[in-house]
Amino acid sequence: MVKLTPPMGWNSWNTFGPNINEQVIFETADAMVEKGLLEKGYEYLVIDDCWSLKERDSNERLVPDPEKFPHGMKAVADYVHSKGLKFGMYSCAGNLTCAGYPGSFEHEFIDAETFAEWGVDFLKYDYCYHSPIIPGKYLYRRMGIALENCGRDILFSACSWGVDETHEWIKNTGASMWRSTGDIFDTWESIKDLMRQQEKLLPFNGVGCFNDMDMLVVGMHGKGNVGLQGCSDVQYKNHFSMWAFMGSPLMIGCDIRNMSKETLDILTNEEIIRINQDPVCRQPMKHVGVWGGDDLLFYSKLLAGGDIAIGLFNLGGGPVQARLNLDELGLPFSTGKTLELHELWTGEVSSVKNAILIKDIQPYDCAVLRAKVVDL
Repeated sequence: MVKLTPPMGWNSWNTFGPNINEQVIFETADAMVEKGLLEKGYEYLVIDDCWSLKERDSNERLVPDPEKFPHGMKAVADYVHSKGLKFGMYSCAGNLTCAGYPGSFEHEFIDAETFAEWGVDFLKYDYCYHSPIIPGKYLYRRMGIALENCGRDILFSACSWGVDETHEWIKNTGASMWRSTGDIFDTWESIKDLMRQQEKLLPFNGVGCFNDMDMLVVGMHGKGNVGLQGCSDVQYKNHFSMWAFMGSPLMIGCDIRNMSKETLDILTNEEIIRINQDPVCRQPMKHVGVWGGDDLLFYSKLLAGGDIAIGLFNLGGGPVQARLNLDELGLPFSTGKTLELHELWTGEVSSVKNAILIKDIQPYDCAVLRAKVVDL
């Protein structure tokens, strides 16, 4: 499968961990439609680890846990599809999954066929308990080939955490997205750490194989499987904006059945999603001509049609003032052009004067601007 824009959806792990069952999946599918998430582009509903029995059957096939999924995975997939959603599942390139269930090592083709028979549209493929003598590029290529030959269009989500220089070989495996980081947790320090890891990976994201910065923790507020400390809504807004701006897949991790209005508003900001889903998905540029210290990250990228997206992300606990000479964006005075700015969270409209963009950013907050090139 070739994806032209970053995949969007929901994954069970961040909130539910091992505590998944078909009722949770049915209710989540209902909520994705009823709360308007599908309408905004969140189309994949993905079951993560802990869905199977601890042993394969006599035919070497994976078996859904009958207590968690009494009607089987085909019935679950059918229900998800009946809502207009796509259905995703989880396996691993090792002998075991990360939680100790059977992995797909040396069962790649039979597992791919099984997933296709069940109606799976998305496979998250983890990297625990993998062979120490076979390089990851071969393990992921195995499953990529199996999926391409299974008779069903299944999105391949490679979750090797960025280790073994994943960025150097992942595009030859058939993966449509690849995890570049370790696991996210619902703390500001975790989010900030993953943000800082992205600069060196900018050249390795793009159409067909998207850099996955891990699932969103927006709206978790310390609850669930990776809940820990929790974050403020301002920090969640910053987190969502950064993931969207960098072109990461947007996979919701909170319990959407009972999320707050503030959480829903963050996750469904159409203009931020539009930046994420821009059809050309160009690489962002990191800017250096910035006042504000190490806690201010400043990016821009050229969008389809000529607009420029500008993202200012304050990772620190104090206010900062960002300043950028438009020459860094390719618009010196000699062009006779400036920028008309539309702030995508507040709706504020302004223009850049004297070829210097100046913006005050509050603690842990961000500003995401869609800028139109206009005459002076």
